[in-house]
Amino acid sequence: MSGFNNKEKRAGAGKWVQRPDQQADLEKRQWAALRRRYEWKDSYDENGVAPRDEDLENELFGEENHVHTGINFAKYEEIKVSVKSAEGEQIKPITSFDEADLHKVMKENIELAKYKVPTPVQKYSIPIITSKHDLMACAQTGSGKTAAFLIPVLSQLFGRKNLAAPRPQPGVRKMKAEPLVLILAPSRELATQIFDECRKFTYRSMMRPCVVYGGADPAPQRDQLARGCDVLTATPGRLRDFLDRGLISLRRVKFLVLDEADRMLEMGFEDEVRSIVQKSDLIDDGTRQTLMFSATFPRRIQDLARDFLAKGYIFLTVGRVGGTTSDITQKILYVEEEKKRNQLVEMLLKQPPSRTLIFVKSKRGADSLDEYLYKQGFPTTSIHGDRTQREREDALISFKNGRAPILIATSVAARGLDIKNVMHVINYDLCDQIDEYVHRIGRTARVGNKGLATSFYNENNADIACELVRILMECNQEVPDFLQSYMGDMINDDYTGAGASNVYGRSNTWDDSNNNHRNNQNRDALSPRRFQPPNSYAQGPPINSPQFTSQSERGFPVVNLPKANNQYHSEISHGYSSPHMNQNFNSDDGSRNRPLPGNNWESPVQQEAQKPWDPTAVPWK
Repeated sequence: MSGFNNKEKRAGAGKWVQRPDQQADLEKRQWAALRRRYEWKDSYDENGVAPRDEDLENELFGEENHVHTGINFAKYEEIKVSVKSAEGEQIKPITSFDEADLHKVMKENIELAKYKVPTPVQKYSIPIITSKHDLMACAQTGSGKTAAFLIPVLSQLFGRKNLAAPRPQPGVRKMKAEPLVLILAPSRELATQIFDECRKFTYRSMMRPCVVYGGADPAPQRDQLARGCDVLTATPGRLRDFLDRGLISLRRVKFLVLDEADRMLEMGFEDEVRSIVQKSDLIDDGTRQTLMFSATFPRRIQDLARDFLAKGYIFLTVGRVGGTTSDITQKILYVEEEKKRNQLVEMLLKQPPSRTLIFVKSKRGADSLDEYLYKQGFPTTSIHGDRTQREREDALISFKNGRAPILIATSVAARGLDIKNVMHVINYDLCDQIDEYVHRIGRTARVGNKGLATSFYNENNADIACELVRILMECNQEVPDFLQSYMGDMINDDYTGAGASNVYGRSNTWDDSNNNHRNNQNRDALSPRRFQPPNSYAQGPPINSPQFTSQSERGFPVVNLPKANNQYHSEISHGYSSPHMNQNFNSDDGSRNRPLPGNNWESPVQQEAQKPWDPTAVPWK
């Protein structure tokens, strides 16, 4: 939930005042842990498949949750894949899901999810996991990693009724949860996303998924666990708490998955993860499989893999470790701090209606920019670490369903979020680390779709300049003139250039620490460099909007958001001028402490923007 009601004074950071009608709507919303899942009734047809639930099927597999593969999905075949095994074992990849020898229920769920062809990480992960190997996998964001482990893990459990956790009978004392699959995730948002995927792939099976995470009321999570849990997705802190309270036992776990393992270490969860794996009742009798997925492979992840994985584990890399995809058009604009807001408003007005994710550095900055854009007439919401879990879930729902298609976020949303059809990522505040930049822009251009990432750069970001130019060159992106002085250094620093066999311009390695050390040396040597930005940059239109004292008569229209496609990407990348605030909202978002829409309302900024579209106006050049 996000946004201020201007009729009320702010009571404190992260606190919002709700209107009674909005509060009533919020009461209808559910925690993620309470979302519907298939409940096994011990009945099935002659093929061993449980009966359909059409309402749940529409909820899980409807168009809103369908992942549209993009026109560049076929280019996935060009991505370099490296498979390394200590025992030298050769892994034959699958080319279709039919080759994977999956359970009938899993095949039907894959078809319902409209998965046509496995992605590269799926082509290798599925046979690796089904052949009982431990796995360390590094792959770029948006590559289908979640399905890469859920499909083979769950398929192996389907049909093995003797393994399913017992279900308590009515009136019987609640039972301790004893999952067969444990999936650890670093953030609440990622945990709930994985849980939603579990709901899909366990449909019409006897496996019951659950999720536990901090920041939410533990009572509903406890109740769901007591009803039976076979597949548990959890954040480390809440899981440790439930283990200590005797609500969960890990003695029956057959599959342990650590997703976004590098992010877990960055967030300080290493001690908790090690405690869960090494000091709980998680049995390591040689039959448990451990799977680790990460976007990067620093030394600490290597140490974790050595401690958690079996000696003969397989190391899989898809693309360059820590790399990004060439499906993302990356634009870097020189924008001074005081001109960022004007530049952002101009950019949003010139792009067609689209789901747009804007990253800022601070919680206060997220609140401030959210309120500013809302006053300019944009349908915004925001998310950061000071939000309650209810507010965070509600903001993401509003962003996903199009009621607030512009989301302002801090790094809490940068990693792991898989939101369909995000067309544009804007780095309003550039991050300090190149890995964080890669993860941010990876929220667009998912599964072969194209996307646009625009970053506002100025002298405050000089420390990231060297690595930023490297990423641009490796992905064959345009390097702006104010950064071109770094190109010579990149070429002299073992850069392979366009047309190299590796689509990311560098080879995959087990340990990239030497390259990182060399990059840091270059950055340190070059960081004192100062830029003279061209006068044409960041000259946004003047914003002469009045200060509003009341929002009671204002509102914003719901945008009919497009699906990812090449035509749309061309429009958004080349400045399709569309004052989209004229369109009509379907309904008010109950999560939003903001007034109901007015069909003909226009903001002052919108009125200023009512000019004929100039097809020669290309705002990102």
